Amino acid sequence: MVLIDKRILAGGIALLVVGFTLTISISSTMPIGQAGMTEEEAMNLLIAQQENEDYTTLSGMLIGVGFLLILISFGARRRKGSAKKEEKKPAATE
Repeated sequence: MVLIDKRILAGGIALLVVGFTLTISISSTMPIGQAGMTEEEAMNLLIAQQENEDYTTLSGMLIGVGFLLILISFGARRRKGSAKKEEKKPAATE
């Protein structure tokens, strides 16, 4: 039986879903240039493309963090019968 922390697993899955959704949404709205653009329009296009690339990077980071949370969720929970740490007091010598 695999020990899974369900809250961490759910958070990881949620981050994966949000990351993939944002990646698909952002990549479908990539700004495209046209022939005969003025210099100002070309600069605005380059800025919009850079912003789009930055948002794609951020959504990739969300996917990465979600994947790490999923991996951490396996084994993050202690067994109920595991040995508890007990401090032993040194014997009093008189």
